[in-house]
Amino acid sequence: MCFAGAVRHTLLGVRSRRRTREETAVLVLLPPSEGKADPGGRGRPFQPEALSLPELAPARERVLEELIGLCSADEEKARDVLGLSEGLRGEVARNAGLRTAPARPAGEIYTGVLYDALGLATLGTAAKRRAARSLLVFSGLWGAVGIKDRIPSYRCPGGVRLPGLGALSAHWREPLAQVMPVAAGKGPVLDLRSTAYAQMWKPKGELAERTVTVRVLQSSVVDGVEKRTVVSHFNKATKGRIVRALLESGAAPATPAALIEALRGLGHTVEEPADGGKPGRPRAVDVVVSEL
Repeated sequence: MCFAGAVRHTLLGVRSRRRTREETAVLVLLPPSEGKADPGGRGRPFQPEALSLPELAPARERVLEELIGLCSADEEKARDVLGLSEGLRGEVARNAGLRTAPARPAGEIYTGVLYDALGLATLGTAAKRRAARSLLVFSGLWGAVGIKDRIPSYRCPGGVRLPGLGALSAHWREPLAQVMPVAAGKGPVLDLRSTAYAQMWKPKGELAERTVTVRVLQSSVVDGVEKRTVVSHFNKATKGRIVRALLESGAAPATPAALIEALRGLGHTVEEPADGGKPGRPRAVDVVVSEL
């Protein structure tokens, strides 16, 4: 898949990556994992000005300041706000120390079913380059980051309501609306985000029509009759496999229709509405699997 690269520009005198994707290429939107890998004391602290989409810096700082303040002041309140169990109490202290915590590339920090199936570390060299240029991970704390962006381990789900900022989905809506049309470039967008992160930004108009969303259905035969059910846990694994296959294939679909055909060519059973989608709306498709 010939994904478009990030261009570089200067923000406050410091060079920083920014996606503008002038070529017609696929941008893949991913959810984060709620659990994160522990950098294990390795790595210098993150640098806010070095993150992709630097225009999000003010909105990121507001969330960061609020989250650190909450977790530094009242552990029990922070646990309640963040929805953390007793076993995750340590995440509060981790959040309180975010500014000085060791950072690693986001592709190493995010773990879980989708990222295990995607297997970033085991991709070939060319596929890793495509991943770095094309994958954008949405986040309650950062808004969105590239997989090469160095971030610390944190806990801040997209569905959280912080006391001073309110719902993070609402906080991010306007900042992301400003940067995402540029980040999306001219090619198709493959939107694999979960609900909480899809609410942070919704494509509109012509960009929405270039966006493909995916629902994963399991097909099974019961008493000779096929039944299809929406899968949850393994939905993530299927999406991870889809992204990995695209990255490894080198395919370069320039339209949503071509993207759907590329997925079929990679062995996925993809079904779409007969009308091809409604004007001004993303193109919703089902990926049907028999084995999870």
